[in-house]
Amino acid sequence: MKKYWLPGQNNQAWLLAAGIFFLLTFSLALSLSPAARAQSWQVEFRWSHWLGTIGWVAFALYLHRRIQKILPDADPYLFPAAALLTGWGLLSIWRLTPEFGLRQTAWLAGVTLLLELSLRHPHWPGVLRKYKYLWLTAGLLLTAATFIFGTNPGNLGPRLWLGCCGIYLQPSEPLKLLLITYLAAYFADRIPIHSRFLPLILPTLFITGLALAILVAQRDLGTASIFIFIYAAMLYLASGYKRVLVTSLAGLGLIGSAGYFFIDIIRVRIDSWLNPWADPSGRSYQIIQSLMAIANGGLFGRGPGLGSPTLVPVAHSDFIFTSIAEETGLLGSIALLVTLALIISRGYLVALEATSHYDRLLAAGISSYFGIQGIIIIGGNLRALPLTGVTLPFVSYGGSSLVTSFIGLAMLLLISHNNKSGEPRRLRTASPYLILPALLQISLLALAGVHGWWALARNTDLLNRTDNARRAIADTIVQRGSLLDRNNQPITLSSNGQDGYQRQYLYPALGPITGYTHPIYGQSGLEAGLDNYLRGEDGNPALRVWWNRMLYGHPPPGLDVRLTIDLALQQQADALLGASPGAIVLLNANTGEVLAMASHPTFDPNQLDEIASEVLAGQSNISLLNRATQGQYSFWRASQPFRQVASTAPLSAPDLQAVQQIFMALGIYQAPDIPLAHSPVRQAASPLEQTATPLQMALAAAALSNNGLLPSPVFASAVNTPQSGWVILDSPQIASAAALPDERIQAILPQYQLAGTALWGFVTPTNISPQQSSDAVIFLGGSMPGSSNSPLAVVVVLELADATSLNQLLRTAEQVGVSLLQPSP
Repeated sequence: MKKYWLPGQNNQAWLLAAGIFFLLTFSLALSLSPAARAQSWQVEFRWSHWLGTIGWVAFALYLHRRIQKILPDADPYLFPAAALLTGWGLLSIWRLTPEFGLRQTAWLAGVTLLLELSLRHPHWPGVLRKYKYLWLTAGLLLTAATFIFGTNPGNLGPRLWLGCCGIYLQPSEPLKLLLITYLAAYFADRIPIHSRFLPLILPTLFITGLALAILVAQRDLGTASIFIFIYAAMLYLASGYKRVLVTSLAGLGLIGSAGYFFIDIIRVRIDSWLNPWADPSGRSYQIIQSLMAIANGGLFGRGPGLGSPTLVPVAHSDFIFTSIAEETGLLGSIALLVTLALIISRGYLVALEATSHYDRLLAAGISSYFGIQGIIIIGGNLRALPLTGVTLPFVSYGGSSLVTSFIGLAMLLLISHNNKSGEPRRLRTASPYLILPALLQISLLALAGVHGWWALARNTDLLNRTDNARRAIADTIVQRGSLLDRNNQPITLSSNGQDGYQRQYLYPALGPITGYTHPIYGQSGLEAGLDNYLRGEDGNPALRVWWNRMLYGHPPPGLDVRLTIDLALQQQADALLGASPGAIVLLNANTGEVLAMASHPTFDPNQLDEIASEVLAGQSNISLLNRATQGQYSFWRASQPFRQVASTAPLSAPDLQAVQQIFMALGIYQAPDIPLAHSPVRQAASPLEQTATPLQMALAAAALSNNGLLPSPVFASAVNTPQSGWVILDSPQIASAAALPDERIQAILPQYQLAGTALWGFVTPTNISPQQSSDAVIFLGGSMPGSSNSPLAVVVVLELADATSLNQLLRTAEQVGVSLLQPSP
């Protein structure tokens, strides 16, 4: 048979040197990351991980020399590839949790000793073969012992470990290798497999089924699925029957389907896989945070130490791939996948060169185990597969996993070295040894594509989610832009304190409108709608944004935004509204600029943590609702002036079809384009049942004061850019679309003119729901057309309180509206 080796042990030295250079560079970047994050040298640098780096370099160089001396003919690529993955994972663990990093370094020292013993006694795989039943029985008994003596180092979840005093073993990890060894030995003694296939495999089915029963009873379903795949792979390698793979996949599908209905943990994981968006803060929290981390990494990654991987639970173990992807990006994850693919492909080449059936099956089985387990956990991190709680070989935290992975690697090294001493054993067919690694590597390629989908195609959608805490965390590191009123008076700003930049809301009564930005509760209001400017992602040169992201892991300082709000008018509106529940919207009827917007009861964004605690405890009825844009009120009665202007039909006998056209022209059937959350707009079956928000009503009122022209709402007028100073965002301009006929306005609107003023107004009872009795009042008013160069329009909505009469509320609403339209000098 043709030899597959690429020549020269120098390949191993060069590969190892490249790995050492990469990880030393990674360690240096990790040390400097606090300075990059703070953009200052006056920080506390990271140094603890250098203990892990020095330990890994010693481990890699020592074992490299020992392998070259004792196994000079071993595959030159296996150890450097595995060492690179181990070092990469070790540094990632140190970066996430130094305590676990120290433990993993100690386990690495143990692995060094174990590999030294393995190299000195190269015949131990034969001992495993000779006593295969004894070793497998011991493994099963140890795994079963966890039912009685089991513990969990984290004191949470299934008790799958044995041990105490900080040293724990998860028996199901070495059991994987013992099962592979048993199957390799059993099938090797029976090759070629021709007839009586089922009776031949019955003993292996029984043993594997027993192992699966123990794992299922332990609720270790991730390991159970790996056992099924391993058994299918070994059976296919030994028999060459493709139907084995198809049957195994179908059986796994049936088991999963049955488990969905009878095992709660399977149902939860499948539901979270199929639709994680249904419960992003509960059962799907891990996978949603994982996808956000991957999106945050993008193509190049945030940089070592500059991401926020600790937001993902169990980032050092189950989600170690996500941690690496966030800080090294799609390119880093591709490098990791290529390294894993290299181990798989070289392992299968070792199998093809094997001089015995046992060695061939053992090498192929171990290579399949590395590939299958890697694909399952990476696929779970990427939502390509249901999430399972298994480790990524060589990379994840866990002594049992690390030891098991390197025992498997030692077997591959020993087999590859022994292959030089004889001719490869004849194969009846090589197709299983070509098809299986091809399937595994195609799967890894597909995972790279899925990663690209989340990191590039879905990047914006994921990062803009309000539950993405990474944005708020970045705001503590980089100064966020301020919100200013139209006279450059600060409304909201970020001040630098002991814990970084903190957001301060200088006029808390505007809470429902300005909203908040918070690391736990996300964003709302103008903080969310203008976030890209406030964070510096928009308004700065694209090259500067890219450079800051590459060098520091976050965008440049945010930009100040000038709002159209007039704080003096806003304070007047809040004072007039007082303790009454309701909303006020005051507009420039010509430009659509929002001069004041009040929603009561309001809330203080500075006290968001306290408010959330009280609300969750049922001790507060504070509402975060912005009634001006999210409150829905029946519009029929309030629409009387518009119906009278736009239609010649008598008010007592309205043409409902014509009214629908009027409502459409006034924008009642569509949500305004604003940087604030707005209630979903639905066209009711009848105009009699149509609802509208106060903002929609105010825009309609503005059309009456603006000669029938409907303005577009404007909240932000300018942004202060570093290169050009204040730049107009939405240049106020007269709307071009005519919503109402001007000649009819001139004829009808004087009927609504308020005595002794140049104002018009209309007040009416209304209701929050069309099916309820009157429980609110609405006042619509504005400047008479042509009476002012800056005409105003206002809507005042007051909800009926227990001790307030409807007539009193009607008078109050009109007084409030007139006061705002005629501000005192």
